[in-house]
Amino acid sequence: MPEDRHPLEGPWTVHPLSPGRLADYLRFFDGDAFADNPRWSSCYCQCFYEDHTRVAWNDRTASENRAMACTRVAEETMQGYLAYAGDEVVGWCNAAPRKMVHALDDEPVADAEVVGSITCFVVRPQFRRQGIARALLVAACDGLRRHGLRIVEAYPRPNAATAAAQHFGPLSLYLSNGFAIDHADDDGSVVVRKAL
Repeated sequence: MPEDRHPLEGPWTVHPLSPGRLADYLRFFDGDAFADNPRWSSCYCQCFYEDHTRVAWNDRTASENRAMACTRVAEETMQGYLAYAGDEVVGWCNAAPRKMVHALDDEPVADAEVVGSITCFVVRPQFRRQGIARALLVAACDGLRRHGLRIVEAYPRPNAATAAAQHFGPLSLYLSNGFAIDHADDDGSVVVRKAL
């Protein structure tokens, strides 16, 4: 099986984001990725790649974020996984080495060089609760391990009240896939970790 494809149960495939898949990524984010949460549609999953001490995130426009996504994909300074139903992207997971995730720079960890961070899931509303997030999580962990990382962490919010607020992934998803709670943060999130 080619390395860029992950075997899954169900009618989807998962592929890592790459320059050759940028058009698919953009179609997903330009289209209905945020159909039920249009307020976030300008992000293009750039929020965590920015150093918020240097960038006024709330002033960033959709076109600026889209352009940054294109640049980062071309330069391979952004990573993640796309879930497809046939030829159509139906889900996304942002998963990259922690050293790329500059929004976390103000929360340093001693082992950052060997840690991968999972910061976001986006699944089209009509495809939710069908195992796509789990498939993306499995592919992300496998991909981070292939890149030589030894630990993966994520930042779910157990008290999130809406599907949009669950964009970090539900805590139950992580716990059922071998993650354990490392600690709680002041912002309502918990940090979960898993050895790769």
